[in-house]
Amino acid sequence: MIAIALRGLLALLAFACAVSATAQETVRSRQNIEYRLIAAQPVETGARIEVIDFFWYGCPYCNELQPALEAWLKRKPADVSLRRIPAILNDSWKPHARIYYTLERLNEVSRLHLQVYHGYHIELLHMSKPDVMTEWAVRHGIDRQRWLDAYHSREVDESVERAKALTKVYTVTGTPTLVVDGHYLTSGELAPSLQGMIPVLEDLIRLARRQRASR
Repeated sequence: MIAIALRGLLALLAFACAVSATAQETVRSRQNIEYRLIAAQPVETGARIEVIDFFWYGCPYCNELQPALEAWLKRKPADVSLRRIPAILNDSWKPHARIYYTLERLNEVSRLHLQVYHGYHIELLHMSKPDVMTEWAVRHGIDRQRWLDAYHSREVDESVERAKALTKVYTVTGTPTLVVDGHYLTSGELAPSLQGMIPVLEDLIRLARRQRASR
């Protein structure tokens, strides 16, 4: 009798776990409402699901999204990897893309990415001006010549031009925009709110996970 009861209990636990897993995989976001599909693009994250953050440092909505996005990064699933691409919708956005790729070339993105937002939105710095950015970099502990060499490098020039091309390829029309696995796009315009972008992002990751499993 004890063995039968134990088997019954184990079966109930297995059922409860299955129901819980199904609930966790429920997708509530709706196509063409909270997200839209784009022509499938290659991913650069291999076995991990790719999330691209298309942003502009000058965007107040990107700045507002950052705390929620950073909190999500700390708890993101292990099978997900984030890429950042500075969106360039017009040439006036290029100087901000140059800042990002300079930080990337100097391996300073993790330390100073949020500080750029702070400099623009809180300190009200004219961060499109090279001399302002040079002084900003020095103030944040970067050697002046290292910054200048990276900022004016051919590699950064090429990265900026590639970002401009990718903004068009991914059909980005505003920021912030998040693209999951090269196929699912949500944005500040589609999501119910900026904070609501994170639940939509999590739904799109579930969709991407299902799509990968079905291949």
